[in-house]
Amino acid sequence: MNQQSFFYAIEPFVRRLPAVERPEGHVHFKKKLSWTVGILVLYFALSNVSLFGLSPASIDLFGMYRAFFAGSFGSLMLLGIGPIVTASIVLQLLVGAGIIKLNLTDPRDQAIFQGTQKLLVFVMIIVEALPQVLGGYLLPDQGLAASLGVSLGMISFLIFFQICIGGVLILFMDEIVSKWGIGSGVGLFIVAGVSQQLITGLFNWTIGDQGLPIGVIPKWIFIFTNNVLGLDDVFTTSGLERVFIDGGILALITTIVIILFVVFVESTRVEIPLAHSAVRGARGRFPVKLIYASVLPMILVRALQANIQMMGTLLVGRIGTVTTATTTDTASGVNIVYTAYSSILGTFTSTSSYDMVTGEMVSATSPMPISGLMYYLSPINSPHDWIPSLVTSSNPGMELLGLDPIAGWQIWLHIFTDAFVLIAGGVIFAIFWIETTGMGAKSVAAKIHSSGLQVPGHRRSAVSIEKILGRYIPKVTVIGGVIIGLLTLVASLLGTLGGAGGTGLLLAVSITYRLYEQIASEQIQEMYPMMRRFFGE
Repeated sequence: MNQQSFFYAIEPFVRRLPAVERPEGHVHFKKKLSWTVGILVLYFALSNVSLFGLSPASIDLFGMYRAFFAGSFGSLMLLGIGPIVTASIVLQLLVGAGIIKLNLTDPRDQAIFQGTQKLLVFVMIIVEALPQVLGGYLLPDQGLAASLGVSLGMISFLIFFQICIGGVLILFMDEIVSKWGIGSGVGLFIVAGVSQQLITGLFNWTIGDQGLPIGVIPKWIFIFTNNVLGLDDVFTTSGLERVFIDGGILALITTIVIILFVVFVESTRVEIPLAHSAVRGARGRFPVKLIYASVLPMILVRALQANIQMMGTLLVGRIGTVTTATTTDTASGVNIVYTAYSSILGTFTSTSSYDMVTGEMVSATSPMPISGLMYYLSPINSPHDWIPSLVTSSNPGMELLGLDPIAGWQIWLHIFTDAFVLIAGGVIFAIFWIETTGMGAKSVAAKIHSSGLQVPGHRRSAVSIEKILGRYIPKVTVIGGVIIGLLTLVASLLGTLGGAGGTGLLLAVSITYRLYEQIASEQIQEMYPMMRRFFGE
């Protein structure tokens, strides 16, 4: 059986997978808006439904990717869009490498491809949930198990089952928005999650590790009212570091600049004139944006890093050596255990705190790479990942564990590797994205031709339109991928409000801008029904 016949063989199965029914006709704009808002409210509600039986000492394995995975740790939405994005990565790489030989311009092959992707999402929900439960990151509540008279294994199974339910719910919520709402559920959930983090980064009054409120505005109210920094302290090296980095000024400036720059880049475009062949005077333009593939391919880059990081974290404690060192914090009444995992993949460190009286775990951090292959492949999220003094303070316990501090050359190699991954990955996934989503020159030309439009002064044919689009789309796709990669790198190096991260911020701004354009497009279609053919309805 050849590969294509294999996909045709599983076609009946993938077509029977549960799916949200497509609307039979045009969905009115107000109804689309209602569905979109309703799903958004449901998403926030589910994000606040805690997992039954989860211990407070559990570790967030995907903490650094939480912003653009649109998940909420400890809730039903723990996985977020991770399984959807991972399934998309796998299939796009297989298509790009020519391993999957399906003609995505053919309606039947496209339906098989989409069905296979949905099937793979179900698999990825299990693949991403199971290691976190079995790997000791999502811990069962011992007190609850004792009170119910059940085993810890049963509580762990309940946690796993709830996570799977949440993953399936977010899959169908995304499908509802895509078919009945405006935009896509993936983009909507990213905007919701990042916006929540930005608001938290501005207004959160919770006291953080440094004894200051987490939010920028409460932080500076606290600093001024309590005279935390004197004038002499501000102009020292540590004072400037505390003002601009710990005080959130650099993150605030970076956030504002990145938002303005993304809006500017999104509005930069080449417009190809169009005219209707049957209606004299009916003219329009097809915009080829500078960021033609949008910033969504950057999700695929970071998600690929996240999955590599997850596999490294799960393997490192099982294939290498483990070293521990213990110290006591009498002020807080906890014993702090520093752990180092060393293997061929690199060295990871983690910190766990145990109550001095009961011996129960109070808190723990996910193992983070500090050297080796996994360190260089890990993403940079803030100045704490590359400014030497901040790197040292962000990795406590290294001296107790007998580990050498991270050297300057290691930090620079880390920056260079992350820059290469972002830029090269941005270009590669942007090319894959336009080919698999019908944004390539051939697909767009066919849409324009079928809607009765043509380029003035050129022969009315799909081939003629394709040649004109071919002058712009491939080049703009590559240039846009490079720009998005550089923007993500700069935003990641300087940090953003609320720890949203450079990728999360770029995604949120770009998706919001495109959502605004889609709303405008929907309103145009309501006013001029003949335009629905051009937009594919």
